[in-house]
Amino acid sequence: MFTCRQNNFFVLAILISALSYFLTTERNQLYRSDLQRVQSAGEIKIITRNTPTTYYIGPRGPTGFEYDLACAFAEYIGVKARIMVSNEFASILPSVGKQTADFAAAGITVTPSRQNLVNFSSPYQTITQLVVYKAGNKKPRKIEDLKGKTVHVIRGSSHEELIKDLARTHAYLRWQSHDSKDITEVLELVEQGKYAYAISDSNDFQLNQRIYPALRKGFKISNKQSLAWAFALSRDKSLVNAANAFLAQAKSNGLLDKLYEKHYSHVYGLNYAGAHTFRKHINSRLENLIPIFKQVADQYGIDWRFLAAVSYQESLWNPAAVSPTGVRGLMMLTQNTARQLGIENRTDPFDSTQGGAAYLLALKQRIPERISEPDRTWMTLAAYNIGFGHLEDARILTQIRGGNPDRWTDVREALPLLTQREWYKKTRFGYARGHEPVLYVRNIRNYYDLLVWKYKREDSLRDIITRIIPTVL
Repeated sequence: MFTCRQNNFFVLAILISALSYFLTTERNQLYRSDLQRVQSAGEIKIITRNTPTTYYIGPRGPTGFEYDLACAFAEYIGVKARIMVSNEFASILPSVGKQTADFAAAGITVTPSRQNLVNFSSPYQTITQLVVYKAGNKKPRKIEDLKGKTVHVIRGSSHEELIKDLARTHAYLRWQSHDSKDITEVLELVEQGKYAYAISDSNDFQLNQRIYPALRKGFKISNKQSLAWAFALSRDKSLVNAANAFLAQAKSNGLLDKLYEKHYSHVYGLNYAGAHTFRKHINSRLENLIPIFKQVADQYGIDWRFLAAVSYQESLWNPAAVSPTGVRGLMMLTQNTARQLGIENRTDPFDSTQGGAAYLLALKQRIPERISEPDRTWMTLAAYNIGFGHLEDARILTQIRGGNPDRWTDVREALPLLTQREWYKKTRFGYARGHEPVLYVRNIRNYYDLLVWKYKREDSLRDIITRIIPTVL
């Protein structure tokens, strides 16, 4: 039997034990590592930017080198990736510093001044900074050649940092920093002749030169530099250490190589063959495929020459074609699209052609019926190339600009605006390589015209147009 005094000691012991447990739990919660915090939350917040080298919505969903790599890291630590897109490059590192984001995956160059602001991961890519100019103008070969001209850079970028540093010893250098434009917009203005020079990372130049073929590189204005992810400057290195372990694994298991191949190897391979090559391929490749195109065309009520033109643009009539992004076959179907269409073998010429025809018809049914031919067909092709969502974005931009969203000639003018932040930030699906569907449709129309000329029928032009893709199945 406890006395009152004994009871007090007993209660006090329980309270001390409970307080000790509470303090230990609180201390553990208070001193959780950044990695544990992220894993407990079940997601990691990644800040990036909307550009061809980082993150954008492609015809088949989110994509981009940084996006793919960052999502693989999220999977590596067992959490979901939450993507945050910044409209201004200069705001990315401050977002990491304030821990609004857990880290930045935005093509960030490692520089000494930035190392005082953030913790960098191990580098995963090497670039150089290039002076870029327009073809036909005098090529700049050294810093002295920039005298008397303005060099355009992005505010907060390593390019701005570099030219400011160079100006200490080259007082004649003039530059303009932009916070309302991204590198894609700046490079477009260089190609248009509105800007004399710009500084671009070599990887940005690679991807954008395909869009702006008049761009030329003058000289390397920097030595090789590293790109890395940026984490908050903190004593707690658990998250950056996990990133370093992941990146080391990505190098050893080939993931980095696969991502380089997916996002960069097509830069010079995505070509549009000339008429002479096309005619050569008619004899060497098309003749054996004509029976297949005709059989599928009869099944779906499509002009076989139209199917052949689309197939040539997609695969150059190579049934075994495989792109760096994993699309395959004569009509370059994705695995998901093939599965939805019930196509088992994408490299089988008949199956691929049948799948491509069915997909084209499905897309066309989504185009408003009020749009007349041939505009409806050209928009269907654009959707096949860039994705239906981006096509709708372009049609909305067309209307905003006072054009007719039901006319291909007007939509064609708006599609390239999807590369400009001023415009794509107003859209639902964001950045897209809007120049590509314009070239895509133009090329298919040319191929189709050549095939119509080669394989003449007694059809009127109106009959041919209405047979390209029927309105209903």
